[in-house]
Amino acid sequence: MSAVARVRAQFEGAGRRRSIRLLGASGQLGYGIPTPAFEAGLAREPDLIGCDMGSTDIGPSYLGRGEMATAPDATRRDLRKVLLGARRKNIPLVIGSAGSAGAAPHLDATLAIVREIARAEGLHFRLGVLRADIPKPVLHAALRAGEVRSFDASPPLTEEDIDAASNIVAQMGTSAMQRALAADVDVVIAGRACDTAIFASLPGMIGFPMGLAVHMAKIIECASLCCVPGGRDSILATLDEDGFELESMAPQRRATPVSVAAHSLYEQGDPYTVSEPEGRLDLREARYEAIDDRRTRVTGARWQEASENWVKLEGARLVGERAVLLAGAADPRFIARAETILAEVAEVVRELVCENTPQDYSLFWRVYGANGVRASVPPGEAPPNEVFILGECIAPTRARAAEVVRTMKQYLLHHGYPGRQSTAGNLAFPFTPPEVSIGPAYRFNIYHLMRAHDLDALFPLEVEML
Repeated sequence: MSAVARVRAQFEGAGRRRSIRLLGASGQLGYGIPTPAFEAGLAREPDLIGCDMGSTDIGPSYLGRGEMATAPDATRRDLRKVLLGARRKNIPLVIGSAGSAGAAPHLDATLAIVREIARAEGLHFRLGVLRADIPKPVLHAALRAGEVRSFDASPPLTEEDIDAASNIVAQMGTSAMQRALAADVDVVIAGRACDTAIFASLPGMIGFPMGLAVHMAKIIECASLCCVPGGRDSILATLDEDGFELESMAPQRRATPVSVAAHSLYEQGDPYTVSEPEGRLDLREARYEAIDDRRTRVTGARWQEASENWVKLEGARLVGERAVLLAGAADPRFIARAETILAEVAEVVRELVCENTPQDYSLFWRVYGANGVRASVPPGEAPPNEVFILGECIAPTRARAAEVVRTMKQYLLHHGYPGRQSTAGNLAFPFTPPEVSIGPAYRFNIYHLMRAHDLDALFPLEVEML
């Protein structure tokens, strides 16, 4: 009997079901799982271990390149920990958004590590694999049929956007995860997935209220980030017919009503609605109550089935090669005139490097301490004592980007400005060389919604024995 079948069997039959316990092992697998909290969670006999492994927080480069954001050794260590824990307890392990971005290269790299661990540790289990890649002809057809729409201020999708993207994925929801769990497996590893699907799918299959399951999943996918103080330690959720309880497995972290309610707003533009492929979560009646000083109980969330299914698409395209300049400044006269100085240097550099060719690069300045993080400096704010300057160039080739940045460094270092008292240099460099070629630069060029007529067809399932 598989781990999923064993757990499901415990909830079959008449009468009120016992509560189900779900262990959120890691806020993002591959950055380390604190062992004491994880072992404390296993000691509480959970019915499932879940791990989110990806996000768009890391930007478009990893999706575009097909590379993991996490270090190989750390990723292997975390995968080994959760695999051994799940097999020791004979409970399902569900991992979503494999390999950071969830496209085929990320999923395949994750599966290679899992197979390596299974061989080394003598583990044998039934593995379900869900792919999230969207073939370009499928997306072209949807666009021509008027079944792609923009959101979050994305421009309308074009045929050229589709052709230019190196990897395109869709976020799967609970229906795909439930199909994998129903295939009598022990472990599910999915490509790009909604965070909630990792934890809500099994309770939903068993018959727990979907609103409560999705709300619980929304919170525990980030592990103990919902606690005070927030952290990445494992968290245990106990779900019943009427609500769920949250408890961090790290004794120094407290899940309070305020901290849990605040985390329900995490990454949400609407404080009352969480949209998923199969429906939406309504939090208008949600209630958060302290059980004690470390635990909170949550009730009231409602689920509304969608009349039609839409999935979020993510795609990234190459925009060029990136090189950057890293420097600092402490002259108050320089800082006060930084915006003007940087614009003047950019023009000088353009005249030099484009003497015999049109401008073929983009140049960006970020002044940390002034407007590097914020869009602009609030009126009346006193100038900082020192600033960090990041100059970024994106050009067609690595050599061209390096040429622009190196020229920029020299002319910014010695650029004259009113009130300058020394010609020795305007900048301080943290190290040498202060200009660095970073490599290919990508941007999200697909961040849209696509109508899904057949969710099963979008996210094919593969099953193998290890």
